[in-house]
Amino acid sequence: MQRVRMVLPYLADAGVTAEVLAVEPEQVAAPTDDWLIDGLPDNIPIHRVAALSLKWSKIPGLGTLSWRAMKALQKKGNELLKASDFDLVYFSTTQFGTHLIGPKWKKKHGVPFTMDYQDPWVSDYYASHPEVVPPGGRFKYGIVDKLNRIHEPKVIRECSGFTAVSPAYPDQVLSRYKATMPTLVVPFPGDTGDLKRVQKSGTRQSVFNPGDNFQHWVYVGRGGQDMAVAIRGLFQALKDLPAPNDLRLHFIGTSYAAAGAGVKTIEPLAAEFGLEEIVQEHPDRIPYSETLRCLLDADGLVVPGSDDPAYTASKIYPYLLADRPMLAIFHEKSSVTSLMRDVGGGSIVPFDEKTTTGELAAKISETFDGTSLSKVPLDADAFTPYDARSQASKLATFFRECLK
Repeated sequence: MQRVRMVLPYLADAGVTAEVLAVEPEQVAAPTDDWLIDGLPDNIPIHRVAALSLKWSKIPGLGTLSWRAMKALQKKGNELLKASDFDLVYFSTTQFGTHLIGPKWKKKHGVPFTMDYQDPWVSDYYASHPEVVPPGGRFKYGIVDKLNRIHEPKVIRECSGFTAVSPAYPDQVLSRYKATMPTLVVPFPGDTGDLKRVQKSGTRQSVFNPGDNFQHWVYVGRGGQDMAVAIRGLFQALKDLPAPNDLRLHFIGTSYAAAGAGVKTIEPLAAEFGLEEIVQEHPDRIPYSETLRCLLDADGLVVPGSDDPAYTASKIYPYLLADRPMLAIFHEKSSVTSLMRDVGGGSIVPFDEKTTTGELAAKISETFDGTSLSKVPLDADAFTPYDARSQASKLATFFRECLK
């Protein structure tokens, strides 16, 4: 929901009148954050529906929010589309099952729809990387993957266009189905307003104490085996330097599992390099406002990237805007690499399939002066096209293109 939340205040200036259809927060298996609700514009209608409760997730086939919310979303959408003169529907969620409603609404109401590929709906990554265990395990992932490959082409055939956070996604989708339609590559936007609101709100985080005389480096985001290349390079560099005694690294929200059920993927790698004392992994997700507070409280920020060239960290913008020393380790072909070369905001260390752990560690060591991370200023003018206001304008232009 982050993309929609961040562009909502600016859509009217771009000539778009919007209404939002969403699921009631208590039916979503994630921490709630009242701070997010407080920032929503008062003049934009937000329609919330009650999905089947989380207790139904124990029944096979009803575990995902898509299927628990499908009936309620479709019913409310029918009411809204019948009662008002909408031009377009925009699905912006990784719950891709809900996108199946798009063709039904189009047929019933004559309203076209567009989609947002925040992640790939169908991915060949795990087929080409058999050594990496997919989320949920190979058996469960295999079933889901087969269903995704049945559902995606049905929706794409009726879709009027889609946005994507990575330039690789349009290439993959259009090539897969020999399709032609408008596309727009827009990672999640950045908004300094979020960081200012966190500071004014007095939000606090409980992961670490910024006043305890330790140097805290922070990463908030998912973990996983596909990030092992970047993380091993970082840990090798810290072992070789060696790292200062007062350094502590925090990897926060690394698992998508329910609170208390997440499997640690970072600390085992730290153990390989004898860094157990300074690396702390907190698998449980935290509210977004606390995420921003962690970034602001940190002495340094570390952002490891996937070994998948198509991967782009949409969360990179808050990191850049937090104005902290930052190290990002990403695949050479990731859009994050080209972005940071354009706007600055941190040190970017790229790697590719041929880069060894030792080679990556040597590059990383160049960004570290022995006591702290180097600080690279953000070029505010170069960053302007990536802020929420600019993205709202780009989306408005894209929506008009889809309507043609």
